[in-house]
Amino acid sequence: MQLEREIHGYLNHLAIERGLAANTLSAYRRDLARYLQWCVQRGLKDVKSIREKDVSDFSASLRDPELGAPLAASSAGRILVAIRGFHRFALDEGQAEIDPSQRISPPATSKRLPKGLTYEQVHQLLKVAGDTDSSNGLRDRALIEVLYGTGVRISEAVGLDLDDLNIADRSIVVTGKGSKQRLVPLGAFAISALEDYFVRGRPALITKGRGTPAVFVNARGARLSRQSAYSVVSQAAERAHLGVEISPHTLRHSYATHLLQGGADVRVVQELLGHASVTTTQIYTAVTAETLREVYATSHPRAQDQAR
Repeated sequence: MQLEREIHGYLNHLAIERGLAANTLSAYRRDLARYLQWCVQRGLKDVKSIREKDVSDFSASLRDPELGAPLAASSAGRILVAIRGFHRFALDEGQAEIDPSQRISPPATSKRLPKGLTYEQVHQLLKVAGDTDSSNGLRDRALIEVLYGTGVRISEAVGLDLDDLNIADRSIVVTGKGSKQRLVPLGAFAISALEDYFVRGRPALITKGRGTPAVFVNARGARLSRQSAYSVVSQAAERAHLGVEISPHTLRHSYATHLLQGGADVRVVQELLGHASVTTTQIYTAVTAETLREVYATSHPRAQDQAR
C-alpha cells in the first residue's frame, strides 16, 4: 500500500538523516503503525487522501472511552507529534499538497512538576546502594553514584563504554538523543565508586562473558540492560525505606534540582542534561521555586494567616 511505503520512507529519514536513537525510533514506528491501521480501516490509501478532519477524528479516537481504553493526554500527544512530523515530511517531499495535521492541537495535559528526592533521601539511598563485598554490589553502587552524580539518562548510563570515561580528567563523554555527545563532569564520590568497581567488581563479572567495552556489565559478563539497571535502583530504594517509588529518572530530576538549588545557571544545567531547548530545563526552576515557597510557608512566622 502506498501510505505504508510513505510512512516507511519517513521512518528511514528519521533513522538515517535525523539519527534518532533506537528507542525513540521504535516509539515513532509503533505510533505510526497505529495511525496506518486507522487510515486503512477508513479507506485512506495514500497521504494525499488524508484531510484535516481525518487527523482530527484519529486524535479524538485516542481519548474516546467508547473505542477502547482511552490513552492519557501525554500519550495521545506523543502520537500526534509523530503524525505531525510525518505530514510535514510528506509536504516537504512533495508527496502531499497540504499538511492536514497543521492545525490539530494535542490534548491539554495537566502540568506536573518532576518529582525528585531531597539530598537526605539521596544520601540514604546511596548508603544502601550495593553490597561492597560482592561484584554485583560494587557495580550497583557505581551505577547509582553515576546516575545521581551526572544526571545521565538510564539508556546513556548503560550505553557507556570504557573509552567514554576519563577518570584523570574527572569527566565522561555521554552519547544522548540523536547520537549527540556531551561532556559531563564526574564527582569525587562517583569516581571512587567506579574505581572500586573496576578493581574489585568488573574483572570478576567480565570473565563470564565474551568481552565487552561496556562500563556496566551483568552477571553473564554482557552489557547491563536498561531493565536490569532499573531494577538496581528500585531494589536500592526498597532497602533505603524511602517511602516513595523512585526510578533512574528520579535521580536525574534530583541532580538537576539540586544543581539549581546550589546556584547553577539554568543554561549550564541544560548543557549537562543534554536538553535541546532551555525551555525543557526551566521546569526545574519551577520545582526549586515551589520548594522555596513550601519552606517559607512552614518556617516564617508571618507566612500564615493568624487565627481570628
